[in-house]
Amino acid sequence: MKDTMRHPGVYSLFVVPTLFLYVLFFVYPMITSLVYGFTDWNGLNDPRYIGFGNFEEAFGDDDFINAIYNNIVFILFAAFVQVPLIVFFAILISGVKRFQGFYKTTVFVPSILSTSVIGILWGFIYQPEVGPLNRALGWFGIEPIYWLADMKWAMFAVLATNAWQWMGFFIVLVLAAILAIPKELNEAADIDGASGWHKAIHITVPLIHPIISVVIMLSIAGAMKVVDIVLVMTNGGPVGSTEVMASYMVTKAINYGEYGYGTALSIVIFVFALLLTAMYQLLIVRRQGRVEL
Repeated sequence: MKDTMRHPGVYSLFVVPTLFLYVLFFVYPMITSLVYGFTDWNGLNDPRYIGFGNFEEAFGDDDFINAIYNNIVFILFAAFVQVPLIVFFAILISGVKRFQGFYKTTVFVPSILSTSVIGILWGFIYQPEVGPLNRALGWFGIEPIYWLADMKWAMFAVLATNAWQWMGFFIVLVLAAILAIPKELNEAADIDGASGWHKAIHITVPLIHPIISVVIMLSIAGAMKVVDIVLVMTNGGPVGSTEVMASYMVTKAINYGEYGYGTALSIVIFVFALLLTAMYQLLIVRRQGRVEL
């Protein structure tokens, strides 16, 4: 058995099929996407090489520029609203003595639900006539709001739904880091008379800073590739107010048959996501380097 495991062919037997699947489903699609991004192709006829024409069209396309702005809104909402709420709720749950497992399960459930189910559920909640949200607002004399049909509210409605779906997953991650903090630190703070707020600010948050950095990076990446919740709830409407880069790419490629242009948009999205995550990583590494010094 030992002699068998030392033979290179044995390792190849396990590695080669995996590499084949990796090349087939990851490397090959990336290469073909890169090639088709420089062509005029409708998915049926032979692709016609047009150089950087698709990319020039993309950055001259007002609808795509609007989609970029909407993606930036998703990123800012995730970084400055969603992440603080994640930390806040994780700290609250960590302080619960009874039924903590129940609360962890409850907040985690939305992240395992299908996006289609969540879109339909929240579509009913936002329904202007019989939706429970407008019914509750009606108790205070507020007129019905067309959440998904009004340009002023559609983006907020989608952002809230997307946050509700994924916050629970990140809350569980942050909660695990909080529960790993040695109890002696909090006990010493209790002896010194520190309040819960002071312990959270001066002990908990600094000690879980690495996991918060990971959550921020994952949130940024998620905001760049968000598409399913937009397609299910609004399909980019009304009048493009919720259109994001990925949903615009799907619309151009699938609905209009502009596969070459859609592939070029996917390359732009990939580059944007890569640059954002790289910039964030560099900032974090540089900051940690200053702290170590």
